[in-house]
Amino acid sequence: MTSRILVIASGGGHWQQLMEVRAAWAGQDALHVTTIAELPERFEATPFRIVPDCNRDDKRAILACGWALGRLMLSYRPHVVLSTGALPGVMALALGKMMGARTIWLDSVANAEEMSMSGRAARRFADLWLSQWPHVAEASGAEYAGSIL
Repeated sequence: MTSRILVIASGGGHWQQLMEVRAAWAGQDALHVTTIAELPERFEATPFRIVPDCNRDDKRAILACGWALGRLMLSYRPHVVLSTGALPGVMALALGKMMGARTIWLDSVANAEEMSMSGRAARRFADLWLSQWPHVAEASGAEYAGSIL
């Protein structure tokens, strides 16, 4: 039986890094979720869904993203949720955790000095909480399993 895996990242570097580790879910039933419509096609990441982007400063956008993610997760019912960030990924981890999914956070390699704000928020929802920098992992209590760059 294949696992249903929801992989999610905001556009830009978060999505780029998520695509760098896609061999991890090869052969599984993976649904790719991002906030920019052109990205999945550019990376040949199918099937995919687009959700509204959000950040901590725009409460309406948070509600719109949460609503879209909730509907998506209820229909897809993932066994695993994996995110590289940012806020939409944290929200997906929280929803996945409530639904009984295993959750994985891989913090961005761009955060070389400390765990990102989204990464700190994701800690409470992540079964596996990773940093790509050994010293950041040690300081934050995250696990280090290597870097993707």
